[in-house]
Amino acid sequence: MPEGHALHRLARRHQRLLGGRRVRVSSPQGRFAREAALLDGLVFRRAEAWGKHLIHRYDDAPRGGTRAAAATARLVHIHLGIYGAFREEPLPMPEPTGQVRLRLIGEDVGIDLRGPNACEIYTPEDFDALLARLGPDPLRDDADPEDAWDAIRRSRRPIGSLLMDQRVIAGIGNIYRAEILFRAGVNPHRAGTAVARGEFDQMWADLLVLMPIGVRRGHIHVVRPEDDHGAPAYAPDRPRTYVYRRAGEPCRLCATPVVGEVMEGRNLFWCPSCQPD
Repeated sequence: MPEGHALHRLARRHQRLLGGRRVRVSSPQGRFAREAALLDGLVFRRAEAWGKHLIHRYDDAPRGGTRAAAATARLVHIHLGIYGAFREEPLPMPEPTGQVRLRLIGEDVGIDLRGPNACEIYTPEDFDALLARLGPDPLRDDADPEDAWDAIRRSRRPIGSLLMDQRVIAGIGNIYRAEILFRAGVNPHRAGTAVARGEFDQMWADLLVLMPIGVRRGHIHVVRPEDDHGAPAYAPDRPRTYVYRRAGEPCRLCATPVVGEVMEGRNLFWCPSCQPD
């Protein structure tokens, strides 16, 4: 499943390609056809991301917008899940192949969405409810780390589980979870109540640095230059990591074999020497 940096990168891309332009909207697959008809011909006003959620905003105002248009804006909520993906095509677009849930056609580019976990019209109330159940997103200027710290320090759940809970911090997935815990030297099994404020602050500061790199580069980059040696994490064309998908391989810092296990149904990787109990 894409982590938060990928959704923010998509939002920026969609804004750049379609923002302020009228778009043709359809659902070749048919599952979003009624909703697409409501959007067809509207102005694609804005794309934004909150954690792993993407929001497209449409209205019928001319470029520049108005308050009245903002009040009648239509929102589309997209969650890619495991299989969802966007694909861009130059115009004229070819006939759709496969299960295209959503097709957007702008002035000079088209975008197809296949296989999302969710693609749905949102009311303002739906949108407010979504934000209410999400923790702070480190990629957003309005993120308040105090909300995340308060949730962590009050919980006896393992910190490795808490970091994957989108109600605690929005946008973190398996890779960022494993890597920021390693960089902070925190054992993933430690209860939230046992995490020191300084350790949390270090992890949050890492997210503020590492996630924007992911947005800019299009992939996650977490290894410090002085530690960037040895084999790639799990494929020659993938970025290197400290522990993610390196079970059984030597730790980049201490050579202890990296541990791979399952925590609450998700793969977890950590170094028992660099991340002691």
